[in-house]
Amino acid sequence: MRMTLFLKRLCASALLAVSFFVGFAAQASDAIPEVDPAKQGVSATQLAALDALAQRYVEEGRVAGMVNVVIRNGEIVYYKATGSRDIDGKAPLKSSDLFRIYSMTKPITAVAAMQLYEQGKFHLSDPVEKFVPELAGLKVLDEQGRLVDAESPVTMHQLLNHTAGFSYGFVPLTDVVDAQYAQADLWAAKDLDEFAQRVAKLPLKFQPGTKYHYSIAVDLTGLVVQRISGQPFDEYLEEHIFAPLNLTDTFFEVPRSKRDRFLPNYFFNPESGTPVDVRLAPPPFGSRKNVAMQDYERVSLYSGGGGLVSTAMDYARFAEAMRNGGSLNGTRILGPKTVAYMATNHLSAGSGLAGFGEQPGVDAVDTGVGFGLGFGVVTSAVKNAVIGSVGEYNWGGAAGTVFWIDPVEELVVVSMIQLMNSPWPLRADLKVAVYQALDDIYQ
Repeated sequence: MRMTLFLKRLCASALLAVSFFVGFAAQASDAIPEVDPAKQGVSATQLAALDALAQRYVEEGRVAGMVNVVIRNGEIVYYKATGSRDIDGKAPLKSSDLFRIYSMTKPITAVAAMQLYEQGKFHLSDPVEKFVPELAGLKVLDEQGRLVDAESPVTMHQLLNHTAGFSYGFVPLTDVVDAQYAQADLWAAKDLDEFAQRVAKLPLKFQPGTKYHYSIAVDLTGLVVQRISGQPFDEYLEEHIFAPLNLTDTFFEVPRSKRDRFLPNYFFNPESGTPVDVRLAPPPFGSRKNVAMQDYERVSLYSGGGGLVSTAMDYARFAEAMRNGGSLNGTRILGPKTVAYMATNHLSAGSGLAGFGEQPGVDAVDTGVGFGLGFGVVTSAVKNAVIGSVGEYNWGGAAGTVFWIDPVEELVVVSMIQLMNSPWPLRADLKVAVYQALDDIYQ
């Protein structure tokens, strides 16, 4: 009997070992290949500009460290970590370290929604209240300060392109609606259902569909995904996006086993001109327990607008899947026509508003940037005043992370830092460094 038990345990151990090595081999074969840049028409010598850029940002004390990834035609031509994990420079930054990606969560949430759209689960013209009845009967605060009825219900299309009339509450001292957002303390809601209940009590900034304003709309999109799919939003993303693309380091709550890779966050202090620990920063940049996007150890409100943590390479895999028409290594998460539709500007002329963060357009001025479904879109590189391509789609995060996908030059670029309120033109600097390194261009 003892021999039989021993043999069972031996067989189980052998099977476990085989399973581990098969899984490891599959993961290794699933990796995006890293090649000599010259193979993809990129100069290795000129790519040294990326080294110099990252080193300058670190040496000047702008950031503690930076991870940059450049992919062309599905192959990695640059992948490097520069600097340290923290401003003190005590430990080197690793390319596998974990970053708060904040609003770079939004494109992922938009993809989740459009998966359900492809399945015929909703139309873009559908009112959001069809799925979130808490949002029925929303009021609008008009220019005279009166609460009036919305002339039409908020639609799914408006959620995805930020024309619904919601806000973020970034300027509560000067904006009446934002002051109510701050008082509602949305991110302290226990889950997305309670989040919607709090939002339902707030007025819209304008009539739905009339203007662009960056907002919590994508968090509501996450709730729509949850309700249509019947799965908790975090589980939906894991099953339908993260697992298929092998994004093993992307999540809302940082697992205990990976917390040693989770980087500290910083806030740019305009008075001193230096980064300070975000825990010492003023609201809303501080740190509170049990609050979404501040506490990453106990998460129950899954913010589709800004809650994810990831690595540079995980996000590059997601972006590469988008560049490749919704597929990576033969695994499809979205159709190419859907991706192209999402990467098309959906804003009408003059619908942009000045505001917080990366904003397409200012009033009626055409700045060469629009917005699609979950992505910012470059409509004119000339008017945008930065080298690039028409049709590029992109976004960034509140802690300074940026990415873009250039379907003309078949490029994916991802850059990760951790600096809230960053004054540095990282995206523009990166574009100069990347595009000047191209020996062969497709434009």
